[in-house]
Order: sequence, then structure tokens, then C-alpha cells
Amino acid sequence: MQRTLAVETSKKIGQPVLLQGWVNKRRDHGQIIFIDLRDRSGIVQVVCSKKIAGDWRSEYVIEVSGEVKKRSAQNINPDIVTGQVEVAAQEIKVLAKAETPPFEINADGRDVEELVRLKYRYLDLRRTRMTRNLRLRSDFVNHCRQYLFQNEFVEIETPLLTKSTPEGARDFIVPARLQPGKFYALPQSPQQYKQLLMVAGFERYFQIARCLRDEDLRADRGFEHTQLDMEMSFVQRQDVMAMAEAMFTTVFEAMGATIKQKPFPVFTYKEVLAKFEADKFDLRTKAEKEQSGVLAFAWVVDFPFFEKNKQGNWTFTHNPFSDPMPQHKEKLLNGEISSILTSQYDLVCNGYEVGGGSIRANDAKILSKVFEILGYSKTVMQEQFGHMLEAFKYGVPPHGGIAPGIDRLMMVFLNEVSMKEVVAFPQTSSGQTAVMTAPSSVSQEQLKELGIKILKK
Repeated sequence: MQRTLAVETSKKIGQPVLLQGWVNKRRDHGQIIFIDLRDRSGIVQVVCSKKIAGDWRSEYVIEVSGEVKKRSAQNINPDIVTGQVEVAAQEIKVLAKAETPPFEINADGRDVEELVRLKYRYLDLRRTRMTRNLRLRSDFVNHCRQYLFQNEFVEIETPLLTKSTPEGARDFIVPARLQPGKFYALPQSPQQYKQLLMVAGFERYFQIARCLRDEDLRADRGFEHTQLDMEMSFVQRQDVMAMAEAMFTTVFEAMGATIKQKPFPVFTYKEVLAKFEADKFDLRTKAEKEQSGVLAFAWVVDFPFFEKNKQGNWTFTHNPFSDPMPQHKEKLLNGEISSILTSQYDLVCNGYEVGGGSIRANDAKILSKVFEILGYSKTVMQEQFGHMLEAFKYGVPPHGGIAPGIDRLMMVFLNEVSMKEVVAFPQTSSGQTAVMTAPSSVSQEQLKELGIKILKK
């Protein structure tokens, strides 16, 4: 007999079924045993006599053969989809035993210590809330993919082993065994590759990109994140913003969200600092904040291109590959640094920055001038960005893009307080990975093979 999912039992009254899943809860009532059986589709009640009931308990994996019965009116459970039926078990097999979990699976889980939750993340993910979060995340990615395919985007993967270049945070570096003393870097973003794809003529690209940045951890920031990376050719700022806005409106409304304002309001950087005293702000009313699923999107534009760092040197505010605003290109080339605005645009939602992008420089002179302002010599420029400057000799279309962070967007949409609640296997607050407890030591043989010696501090 083929397996029947819990949710399918409602349509099979009077029919034999084979169920497989976990014991969510067991209740003994004299000679009658009630089991809530859980599988990927939900929960269904199983009823059996004490004769066929074993000593199994919560989280045992069992197989039930039986018949679907309609519940009497007084026994209907309106809280679950299968609440009008139950399965009268004729045989129950134990497929796998389970020890008592270190925490209650049926509870919310927010009160459990983080280290314990992440050590046993495979159990933590059995919670209804966590399962729902990851399924909705999957739905979101699928909706976005379909929208982009319908708009003639091409999904292309870019390398995970790449070159260390300054992109705003520390790189995670990987030693190259075949070239001792040299290192790869894990990508902070696919920034340069996606621009090279525009040089290649693809015009519309996207990928669900894994990005890694060795930076301080917060509730809304981790070492790893996933972004919906997009790039388009022959566009201006408003074109990229319009594409992203239409996609998010379509996708989130399909998922049941309410978009507070359409089209999304647009503020300049100066305006938001004057009005909100920050470039991340929440446009929801107090009542809307108490509701679930209200998304208050807004754009922020006209950022300064450069700012002074702690050492008093010029650094970029967002992205060194951005183009200045068209009216400020001559200022850049003439070295009038402080008043230059960039073509950067940020997308804010419910108090968080959820995406950022820009129109990119497609002129090697502009790109070289930016690196010069940042203090790079021509030798360093060639070493770190020579591949980009070379590519720019061969006809680069005007292009721009955006890279919304999926983890943060899902955290906002699902009204969670941390991105850990929407990621399957996140790191702890100290940077330790869930379940596998990396980073860990490696053998002396591995270090020797890589030409690495560990120095004690």
C-alpha cells in the first residue's frame, strides 16, 4: 500500500491507509490510546487499542496501518486541518526509537538556551514554527525565481573560490594547496562576476547567492547570508528600482502580506537623516506593528559616495564599483570628493535595510579614479582589479543591480527577532556553527600539506 500523508486523510473516509511519521503526542485513556501522528503535511489523530500499543513515546518514528473514520460532532478538533477525521489503527510498527529530547518539541522554543537549540538543531527544526518559517522561505525563493524567469532573467552560478579584494568587510580566506603561500577568498558578494556577466552580454542575470563576510555578528547579521543577486544592462536607477519593487509587491502579496504603500515612497539620504535621524526607519503605525504581515517598504537614494574613515582617509560609503550620479561625474574626475553623490539605492522595510544596489561605473576612467581616491597605487590597482579594468576595454553596457538579503527579508516578513529563526543551520552569537561546532582544529598533516604554521599568541 502507498503511503498516505496526514493532510490527505480528510479525503479518504472509510478507506484503508498507511501512515508514516513521528509520534507528536501520546495520550492513554484506559484501554484506548490516542496518538497525534506528525509528518511533513501536518498532524492526524490515530486511535488504537492497548493490545497493539507498544511502549513507544513522543518522537518515535512509526508506521500505522488502519482505516480513516469520521469523528463524531463532539470530538471534532477545529484547530487542525484533519480535525474531522481520525485513523483507527489495525497495526503499528516502530520504524525508529527515540530518546527523550533535551527540550519540548511542541513548545515555541524561544525560552530554550541558544547553544542547546543549535546543538540539537535537527530537533529544533521539528517545531511547527520553525518548519513553517523554512517552508515559507522556500516559497519566497520559488516565487522570486518564477518572477525573474518571466522577465527574461538568466540564473547563473558564480565561483565560491575567488580573489580577495576590498568590498567593505574582512574576507574569509582559503589556502591554496597547489600554490603554497597563496590564498583564495570566499565571496562577500558576486559583485565583480555579475558585472563581468553584463560585459559578456547576458543583460539580465540573477542567482540565489551564498555570501560570506568575517564581520561582527548581530541578530540581523551573520558570517553567512543568502542574497537574491540581480543585475541588468541598459538601465538607469529607476529601472532597477521598478523591477525590484514590482517583484516584491507581486511575491509578498501572493504570500499573504499587506504592502503598506504602493508605489514605495522614495526619500533622499538627507531627508531620512533629518526626519528619522537614521537611514533605516519604520513607516508602520503602532497598530500596524501589532499586526502580522504588514510590510512598509521605502527607498533611500542620493547617498554620499565617499566619507572619511577613523584615520581621516577617504573610503566608500557603499560600493566602490558604483557610478556617481550623472551630474557628478565631472566632479569625481576633477577630485571634488566631498560633494559627490553615488547612484546607490537602499531598500528599507519595517526598520531594516533589506537590500541595496546601484548603477555601476562602466567607464574604466571612473573606476580608476575611485580607486585612486581610496588611496590605491596603480600597481595595487592592477594587482587587485586588473581583470575588471581589462574587461572594461571591450564594450561595457550601462548596468546596475540590487541584492536583497533573503535571511533578513524573511526575518522581517515573519516578524522574528533574529535571522537564526529563518535559517536552517545558523551560527551561534560567538560564530560557532550549529550541530557540527566549527571552527575546529585540523591535523598537523593537513597544516603541513598547506604550508601553514600556527603561531601562539
